Amino acid sequence: MNTNSLLSAFRLFRVKREERPLATVMLLMFLALDALVICKYYDVFTPQTTYYWHLFISKFHISGFDPITYSVVSNWTAGYNVYRHPLLAFFMYVPYLINQGLMWLTGINCAIFIVSAIQLFAAFYSMLFLYRICREVVGVSRTDSTLLTVFYFGFAFVMLSTMAPDHFVISMMLLLLALYVSGKLILKGKKLSGWQAVTYFFITAGTSLNNGLKIYLSELFVNGWRIFRPKFLFGCILLPAALTWGVARMSYDHIVWPRDVAAKAAREKAKAEKEAKRKAERAEQARRDSIAFAAFTTTQQDSAIAAKAERDSINKAKAAQAKKKKRVRKNGKPIADGEFISWTDVTTSRSESIVENLFGESIQLHQDYLLGDVLRTRPMMVHYRYAFNYIIEGIITLLFVLGIWAGRRSRFFWLAMSYFALDMVLHVGLGFGINEVYIMSAHWIYIIPIAVAFLLKATQKRRKALALKGLIAALAAYLWVWNVSLIVQYLFF
Repeated sequence: MNTNSLLSAFRLFRVKREERPLATVMLLMFLALDALVICKYYDVFTPQTTYYWHLFISKFHISGFDPITYSVVSNWTAGYNVYRHPLLAFFMYVPYLINQGLMWLTGINCAIFIVSAIQLFAAFYSMLFLYRICREVVGVSRTDSTLLTVFYFGFAFVMLSTMAPDHFVISMMLLLLALYVSGKLILKGKKLSGWQAVTYFFITAGTSLNNGLKIYLSELFVNGWRIFRPKFLFGCILLPAALTWGVARMSYDHIVWPRDVAAKAAREKAKAEKEAKRKAERAEQARRDSIAFAAFTTTQQDSAIAAKAERDSINKAKAAQAKKKKRVRKNGKPIADGEFISWTDVTTSRSESIVENLFGESIQLHQDYLLGDVLRTRPMMVHYRYAFNYIIEGIITLLFVLGIWAGRRSRFFWLAMSYFALDMVLHVGLGFGINEVYIMSAHWIYIIPIAVAFLLKATQKRRKALALKGLIAALAAYLWVWNVSLIVQYLFF
């Protein structure tokens, strides 16, 4: 990597003059959204404690987002699933060290502030990279690029990804960065260099492994079949993949497995102690009952009371069992049992999931079971109360389809579509995460504003352009009002 290449990489993060008004407004919006979460959980998550994992997992509830990053930044360990996020815990080691220093200085756990700063950075640059894709790669006007960016961040689970302490907003930033760089290279007729290919793969796949495949797609669309030349194939594709997988295996063998074994032993010990205590209590109760019977002190009233107590005990046990059944994982039958194949789902209705979840909840929140977790009490399928929600969904889907047609001759657009197609194969085809597919929206849903950007470009010299822009502006305003109001309602009322 030469000095000019390094300087070019840093220039990617410089805010340009024409971007500053949008950047300022959106930064304030992201700050406000993050502040909502901080205000909600400040009193719960800032006190220092010993067992952070249980605290965050049991107390944080926003849809199906996991607060694992809070735990890792508070007490570092390979807390994520190392096969899905092989390097993410290591990326969080420096934030963990910063938090340790702040905890020593302030006496409180500052994880929520540090993670919020990471989310703010990722959301801000996601916004800039999407704007630049529309402006510099697709080639629409400054006004149209601004409009599409605001429209995109009104999507429910794009907005939530900027707020919730999960990895999705980081992945979104990295994927939009890869698309932006790839698009610029395609326009200039240049190639993705070896160092760029390796760097983008490590940071993207390290954050979320399946997204590393999208970097391969970028390499294919930008460099063409040259990626299969031995030097590039082994040095920039196979070797980084092997190293990433090796880190995942080492993390599991040396961090996760010993930790899980120790945790299992501790749980079994606690269970044994609880069982021993219960047996002792039963023996003591039996002794007391025997004494009472021998002394002829047990009356008919006592028997009735005892019978009632026994019935109450049985009813409580049934209620607990019913509650436990409600929390059983709700998804369909997997293709087969196995380490990865068990994550699939072949029985859940695809059509209903596409309507209510993929293009539904991802963009507009449902009022019923608002931001509930499907692993707890939320059903897999929730229906909107009003017909207009489906009309809005239909309009956005139609714009997307028309945008696909408008962008059909663009190599960059088919690169973006290949990103989208990969996620659809995983989620809709194989059923990976289909029970809460909206959670993964940030990995793919940017295809909608990109497609609509091509539609705007195709109509910019026609009379219908103004009506199209007005429609997008109305949709953007509606989504911001609808989703923000429901998020505030969930968090504070």
